[in-house]
Amino acid sequence: MEHNGTGVISLSIKDRGALSAAYMPFVVNGGVFVPTQRLYRLGDKVFVFLKLLDQSVRLPVSCQVVWMTPHGAQGNKVPGVGLQFSDGDGGRTKATIEEMLKESRGSQTTSTM
Repeated sequence: MEHNGTGVISLSIKDRGALSAAYMPFVVNGGVFVPTQRLYRLGDKVFVFLKLLDQSVRLPVSCQVVWMTPHGAQGNKVPGVGLQFSDGDGGRTKATIEEMLKESRGSQTTSTM
């Protein structure tokens, strides 16, 4: 498979538990873990169409790969990439996710740390 350093991903997260597991608040500007078998490298630019919970509109977000969980990772982690929301997003996606997660209580298992 040829690697060109870019990509487009469509991701739909339908419940708060899955959103909490995928969200990466420790990343500057926020980010999200995306399960995928596709090969990416750190620094790759990715454009994501993100549909959250019951929203009817997909959020278009420019991102950069900042985390990778390879196939066969220790602990049976799901393979995928962590995507950091770009500065150009102005914090909108991070704020939207954090508002949605306000209602979640307790500790959740995550796909990242």
